[in-house]
Parts: sequence; C-alpha cells; structure tokens
Amino acid sequence: METIAVSENIATEIRAHGAETYPHECCGALLGVDAENLREVRALHKLINRRDDSPRNRFSVTSEDVRDADRAAQKSGLEVIGWYHSHPDHPSLPSEYDREHAWPWYSYIIVSVMEGKPGKMASWRLADDRLRFEPEKISSEISAEPESRATSSNLNTTSSGGKK
Repeated sequence: METIAVSENIATEIRAHGAETYPHECCGALLGVDAENLREVRALHKLINRRDDSPRNRFSVTSEDVRDADRAAQKSGLEVIGWYHSHPDHPSLPSEYDREHAWPWYSYIIVSVMEGKPGKMASWRLADDRLRFEPEKISSEISAEPESRATSSNLNTTSSGGKK
C-alpha cells in the first residue's frame, strides 16, 4: 500500500475547509513532494467548487484552477501531487463519479463531513487501468527538510480563479 504524509496542521485545514463549505463539497490541490519512498503534502491550494447544478455531491474545477494550483506549487518548489474534496453526509469513499473523473498517479484525499462536522479522512490512488481506486495510507510522519517546507498558512494559495 502506498503512503502519503499529511501533517496534523494540513489535515486540520482540509477538515476545516470541508466544514466551511458544508453542505457543499469543498475541493483543492495537494502541494508537496513525491520522493522514492514517500509522498508528502506540504501545502494546500484551496479551490472553489464551480459545480452549479449539484455542488452538494459533486465538485468541478476549471483548467485555469489547475494551472493556478500548478503555479502555486512551482512558486514554492513543490508540485501538485493530488487533490482533495469533501463528501457531505457521506463516507470518505470514492464514488463512481470520482473514479470517472480522476487521473492515475495523483493522490485523492476525501474527508467525510456529517451534519457539518468533519470526520474520517481517507486517501486513494486510481489504478493505472482506471478501473478502481486503491487505498493509500495517511501518515502524520513528516520528513525533516525544513528548508523546503511550505505550508498553506505561509502561502497565499486560495484560488478564486474566474467566476464564483
């Protein structure tokens, strides 16, 4: 099983974002590093859910949002290593819609938000054949490379992109 390192601060930020946007899904990019033995989230890039027709159970981002996330990552010497979103009043399991819109290689963190309260968080990677998600272990153990450490709190990484 693959592992992704997520600090308690970053996990708290993901959960808070899910609670803030409840009853709609939140979404954002995971910025970090993908080393040989470990993938580590070092910052978030919050995005706006652009889904107008069903934001409670779907999210959508624009190509400009993806470019903004990539620029924010590059500016900090990081890369986009995945995406996160919430599941309001549903478990942190990927849906068929999630599978159909995901890309292999990336990590997908999903936080369950029940009645406005964030709960279980899980991470997944889409298999190369795109037929299923594989679970990814979330670890709070973080590498000791402070010179390249970036956090959401010291990056202005909220994207408002185009329209709301």
